[in-house]
Amino acid sequence: MIKCCLEHIELALEMIVDQYEVAPDMKELQGEEKLSTTCEFCQNNAIYVVGN
Repeated sequence: MIKCCLEHIELALEMIVDQYEVAPDMKELQGEEKLSTTCEFCQNNAIYVVGN
């Protein structure tokens, strides 16, 4: 699972597709988790979780 900001959503989607060769699931973080989680590619707040 990759937690990312809006700027890096395409990169996260591509990484999951390359790794698992299936369409990824993309979910928006909610509430407290959204406020306390940072993007894995930069220091911005994460908005989405991309996974398989």
